[in-house]
This record gives sequence, C-alpha cells and structure tokens, in this order.
Amino acid sequence: MILILFRGVTDRLIPLYAIGAFLAFTLSQAGMVVHWLKMEKHPGRLWHSFVNGVGGVATGITTIVVLIAKFAAGAWVTALLVPTLIGIMMVVKRHYSRVKREMADRTPLNLANLEQPIVVIPMARWDRISEKGMRFGLLLSKEIKVVHVHSDDEEGSLDEIWDEFIREPIKREGLPEPELVTISSTYRFIIGPLMDYILELEQKNPGRKVAVLLPELVVRHWWENALHNQRVQLLKLLLLLKGNQRIVVVNIPWYL
Repeated sequence: MILILFRGVTDRLIPLYAIGAFLAFTLSQAGMVVHWLKMEKHPGRLWHSFVNGVGGVATGITTIVVLIAKFAAGAWVTALLVPTLIGIMMVVKRHYSRVKREMADRTPLNLANLEQPIVVIPMARWDRISEKGMRFGLLLSKEIKVVHVHSDDEEGSLDEIWDEFIREPIKREGLPEPELVTISSTYRFIIGPLMDYILELEQKNPGRKVAVLLPELVVRHWWENALHNQRVQLLKLLLLLKGNQRIVVVNIPWYL
C-alpha cells in the first residue's frame, strides 16, 4: 500500500523510516524514565532516569527536525498515521474500561426471586437435533413452549406427529407436558413470526426469564457453514439486539 502511494520510489520511504525509528527511540527512552522513577528503592534510579531522559530529548528533537524538514517528502504519512492509531487505541481502551466498570459486582450472590425460565424451542420438524433440544428443555423448566411456524404450502406439520413422538413419551414419564404453539405464516416467513411471539411472551411475563433454545448444526468443514444455520444466526442476532436481560439465548449444538 505504501509502495503504491509513493509510486514505487523507495527513496521516498527513507523519511518514514527515520521518523519511525527515532520516534520508537523517543518513546522507549521516555518509558524508561517513567520506569526508573517508579523504582524508589533502586540506588541509581535518578542517574538512570537522567541518562534516559537526555536520550529521549535528543531523539525527540531529531524526530521533530526530520518531520518538519521532510514533511512534504512523505513524512506527513507518519504525522497522520501515528496520532490516528493512538486515538483508535485510546478509544478501544476507554471502551474496555467502561465495560469493566459496568460489569463490576462487589456484592454477594443474589439468590432472591429465583424462578425457572419459560423455555421456548423453535422447531421446524421432528429430528435428532430437535430431540436433543427437547431433552435439554425438559431439564431446564416445567414450562416449555414449542413454536412451529407453518406455511400453507408446506408438506406435513408438526401437529400430525406431536402426540405420538413427543407428548405421549413425556406423559408416560410423568413429566410436565410442553405446549405446542403453531403459527401460520405466508410465503414461509419464519424469523418475523418467531420474533413477534418471543417478544410478546416476554412482555406478558414480567419478572421471568425467557430461555430460547436454538438447535444448531456444527459442521466438519468451515465452508459448510454457509449452507446451514442461517436462520439460527439471524434469529440469535435479532434476539440479542431487540431483547433485554430477561431473554436468554441457549445454543444446542449437533455435531455432524
């Protein structure tokens, strides 16, 4: 990129190298001065800090001279790039510091108002990954809602096999029966009806968490990710953006 910018003339890169080298020397010497000032118990810390300070001033003056003399010859790139990088790093540090402050918790574990979440399992069909999600949902809560979005042109429906494959086995084990929620959708729109139902469920149950279990395929090759889980990833993203602290997204992986 720099070679293209300077049209392949390497002589124009010398000012960049000079400024970069002397700037690095200046910063290292300044850092050593700070280091020696913090070493209060070291007997020769003042002498060492003085030597490093003189070196830092000398290289700093050289940097300024080269920058002014060679500014038009290409030194302007460093003059713009270095402050920009420093500014970006300061913004990043400020972001991490803010996140750390917001996440800090110096209080004991709060165990008040603990209640099982409402588990929502989006289910397009009954298969092995749906079975894994259902088994995990039964461990989490006694209130499970299986949401099936059905379109008119879709062949078969989860309603047809619900009693035989899901409700009857759960009933025989004496476990709480999940509720099947079938949502009709035109043109095979899936994400919109699911989002509307989950957000409405969260609003109708203030004070309770809603755990959305999303079965997800884990493929063997990286390029197969483009063929699977597109709706799952989109639904997860929308839940994180439009949801709040009471909506929890749980991934249920199935390894191919």
